[in-house]
Amino acid sequence: MAYPPKSRSYYGSSEELINFMVGALSGFGMELGFLVEEYAGSKGRIPPIKRRQKKSLYVATIEKGHSLVNSLIETGRIGDLGLVVVDELHMLGEGSRGAILEMTLAKILYTSNTTQIIGMSATLSNVEDLQQFLKAEYYTNNFRPVELKEFVKIQDCIYEVDSKAENGLTFSRLLEFKYSSSLQKMDPDHLIALVTEVIPKYSCLVFCPTKKNCENVAEMICKYLSKDHKKLKEKEKRDLMKDLTNICNGRLCPVLKRTVPFGIAYHHSGLTSDERKRIEEAYSSGILCLLTCTSTLAAGVNLPARRVILRAPYVAMEFLKKNQYKQMIGRAGRAGIDKAGESILIVQEKDRHLVQNLIYSPLESCYSKLLTELNKGIRSLLLSLVGLKIATNCEEIYQFMCITLFNVQPQLLPAEKSLHDVTMEVLEWLKDNNLLKEKADSDSIQNFQHNLEITPLGQATYKGSVDLAYCNALYADLKKGLEGLILEGCLHLLYLTIPYDMISHCSPDWMVYFKEYSQLSPVEQHVADIVGVSESFVMKKASGQVIKKAVDSRTVNRLYLSFILLSLLKENNIWNVAEKFNTSRGFIQTLLSSASSFSSSVLHFCEELNEFWVYKALLTELTKRLSYCVKAELIPLMEVTGVLEARAKQLYNSGYKTLAHLANANPEMLVRTIEHLSRSQARKIVSSAKMLLAEKAEALQEEVEELLRIPTDIP
Repeated sequence: MAYPPKSRSYYGSSEELINFMVGALSGFGMELGFLVEEYAGSKGRIPPIKRRQKKSLYVATIEKGHSLVNSLIETGRIGDLGLVVVDELHMLGEGSRGAILEMTLAKILYTSNTTQIIGMSATLSNVEDLQQFLKAEYYTNNFRPVELKEFVKIQDCIYEVDSKAENGLTFSRLLEFKYSSSLQKMDPDHLIALVTEVIPKYSCLVFCPTKKNCENVAEMICKYLSKDHKKLKEKEKRDLMKDLTNICNGRLCPVLKRTVPFGIAYHHSGLTSDERKRIEEAYSSGILCLLTCTSTLAAGVNLPARRVILRAPYVAMEFLKKNQYKQMIGRAGRAGIDKAGESILIVQEKDRHLVQNLIYSPLESCYSKLLTELNKGIRSLLLSLVGLKIATNCEEIYQFMCITLFNVQPQLLPAEKSLHDVTMEVLEWLKDNNLLKEKADSDSIQNFQHNLEITPLGQATYKGSVDLAYCNALYADLKKGLEGLILEGCLHLLYLTIPYDMISHCSPDWMVYFKEYSQLSPVEQHVADIVGVSESFVMKKASGQVIKKAVDSRTVNRLYLSFILLSLLKENNIWNVAEKFNTSRGFIQTLLSSASSFSSSVLHFCEELNEFWVYKALLTELTKRLSYCVKAELIPLMEVTGVLEARAKQLYNSGYKTLAHLANANPEMLVRTIEHLSRSQARKIVSSAKMLLAEKAEALQEEVEELLRIPTDIP
């Protein structure tokens, strides 16, 4: 479309996917005259700038998309939203993110008569429910540009999936590969035989159940490959290893050091975003011919293959779901490159019947998640309805609930309870927890229809998108912090911005904990004492002594995670910090990203409570530091889509020190100047910088026009 009539939203499954989409769409925006704005993590202005000259396309994660829609409703601008495109619509049925997506779509349906919603998915079953919820037409097509053939391997036999066969499988061929006894022991599933049938001429993905298995499989395959594999694209592989080394501040993962020369790498969340991005680029360009990966790659950026191998019908310890299976095998077949794609699922004899059921079972149905996790979704929904004044009395709230997906699926209701019963119970819970209250004058006739209002705590909770399970704890922690907030350093603030949902997943290494505690400055040790973790406690845990007086494990874990962030802000080196704390680089980066996002939420939480005014300026700066965790001069460059830390350093050292420098760069000159930068990457970086610069200029121009506008009521 040449010119978007109204703003648009695009919901993706991760921040990296959002980043990819922004880069891909920025070029179109520059050519066709619309702005592309990123809403992921701490990025994105809430509410968005009201554009007069150009229209915007918002590319958002589910969580940021929800905040965006809330802000448009609150400012009376929801009608400006012309089209909402939801990719992977089946996410409606997946945990708390599904609940957030349902809330967002329900609010759009209830408050706007002009916004069009388009949902897309390749793995939906109960389409009728979603049609009814979205009041939508249904379009389906089985066309696939590249034919997909599905196979199952049991021992040495490969069977083709055949719906006409009696047991669903037809014998295809016997795997021909001569194995020595030692190789048979190392590779009982014959992975080497399967991958060498396609690599290095064609590409291959091997999905593994766990992250560690990805690394082990990559190394095992390389160990038995012919040395001839090393001779292919030697220079490009050396350049890739050099890039990965530069990305990691002079370090190279030992596993990648051994596998990349063979054209093989692993891909999972233990890698940093920089590493994953570079590996994806190398795979897409043919430098790497095989990736061993976890199931998360199936829902990420587009990395197709000639052959997809599923190492086992499990994700971790859980048996594969049909939706997961379809997502993984859907990677097979590269349009415009291959005439066919094929998937091979490796199965043990004991799992044969389970796999036969899996292959021919229908896709899992998509069910509302508003009642999961102790009704967390519906509680958040009703709180925001009152906060946004979408519905301000019991009857209006019930009417809203009648348009949700949850109402379309009455089988989800608790036994002997109606939708009205559940709605009233949740409203009572919100009042009991000081998040909603009845208006003092609600008994008067004129106010009978508006008898609910949000409390200051409720307002802060929904404005900050804070999980209702943690809002009271956050309030208490911030209140306690006011009694003695230590600002000689940032440890105390970091402690307050550790995401609560990460605390329970933390398992401290006590020797590391004690070592880090011992190296704290006196001021930082005072912070630890204030929050309730003494040096003697940590020392006893490290030495294995019995602790008589228990300390809250959540407090202990939270402080440990604060140490990780503190170390990261001091060193700006994820690799060093990961080694120091004996954990993966990917976990460190996830913690950093989550803390940045939560810091932004806490900032919005504090903005709604006057007693926390002191936190506003402090958290604004901390959020910025956590968002990028690089030297200040690199931050403007890292705002550009596709530019991560390693690339920002390259650009800065080559003279591209500002956004304007980058926006005015010649892509061909960038390719010649910046080592290992492809033309397509250079064009995306320049178009993204131009888009960002145009967006900033547009915002300033509109701000000036607003200031110069003469109020009509002045004589």
